[in-house]
Amino acid sequence: MTKNLPATQHEVSTSLLLDVARFEHAQRVGNMLAKSTMIPDHFRENLGNCVIALNFADRMGIDPFMAMTKMYVIHGKPAIETQLAIALVNKTGKFTTIQYELTGKGETRQCTAYATNKETNQRCEQTVTMAMAKAEGWTAKKGSKWGTMPDLMLQYRSAMFFARLYCPEALLGLYTREEVQEFTDMEEASNGTYIPVESEGGETLADKVTAKKATKKKKPDIKPDISAESQADLDAMKKQDAEKYDQAVLQYMKDGCTVSTDADVEKVVVIFQEMMEAEL
Repeated sequence: MTKNLPATQHEVSTSLLLDVARFEHAQRVGNMLAKSTMIPDHFRENLGNCVIALNFADRMGIDPFMAMTKMYVIHGKPAIETQLAIALVNKTGKFTTIQYELTGKGETRQCTAYATNKETNQRCEQTVTMAMAKAEGWTAKKGSKWGTMPDLMLQYRSAMFFARLYCPEALLGLYTREEVQEFTDMEEASNGTYIPVESEGGETLADKVTAKKATKKKKPDIKPDISAESQADLDAMKKQDAEKYDQAVLQYMKDGCTVSTDADVEKVVVIFQEMMEAEL
C-alpha cells in the first residue's frame, strides 16, 4: 500500500503575484521589510525584490525572513545558499534526511550524499570526487573554499547532485550561490549582489559598475558668483530638463571651464538649447 507522504512544497492555489488581495498584502509587508536594517542589502529599499522573496517563501512554505537571509542576486538572477537547498529537499518528506559518506584522502577524497526513498525503500545516492572538482575547475575559482574546506564543499556538491536528480521539484531549477560561483568567477558588488569578474587592465566589472554609478550621481559644481538673473536662467533649465541641464554644464566644464560668471551662464544656455533642439 502506498504511504501518504507530505506535500513536496507549500500548497497554494494561486501565486500571490497573481492574486490581487494577496499581492496588495505582500506589498505592505514588502514595504516594511525594505525599510529594515536586518535584511541583506539587495532587499533594502527594493520593494520588487522583497515581494519576489515573499512569493518564493510562500511557494516553499518557509519563513519569509529566513528565506531572505539565504537568498542572493547573482548577475540579475536569484540564487539560494546550499544550506537552504538541502533543507528544502529534506522538507519534502520524500526521503530520509540526506546523509554523507566521506572516504579517501587528498586527491582520492570523495563524498557520497545518500538518502532512502520512503515510498520505495530504495537507497538513492550521488558521489562527487576531488578529481571531478579539479577537472571542472571548481577548485581554481576566485574565492573558492575548495582549498580550505574541501569536505564541506564535497558535501554541498554531492547534495546538489542528489537534489537535481532525485528531487528537482524541491528547488524548481534554482541554483545555489556556491554552484554559480563555480560556473564563473564572481564577486560581491557594493549593493550585496554578485556579478561576474571581468579583468581588463586590472579593473573588474564591479569596479566599472561602481564607477558608473558614482559618475551618474556626480552633479556639476556651479559657483555662486553670478547675478540673480543668470541664476534664474540656470534654475529654469534645471526645471525644464534636469538631465540635459547637467549634461550642458558638464560639457561646458570639460575643458577646464567653470560656470562662475554671467558670460559662462550664457554659453551654458546656448549648449542647453542646442541639446533640446536636437531632440525635436
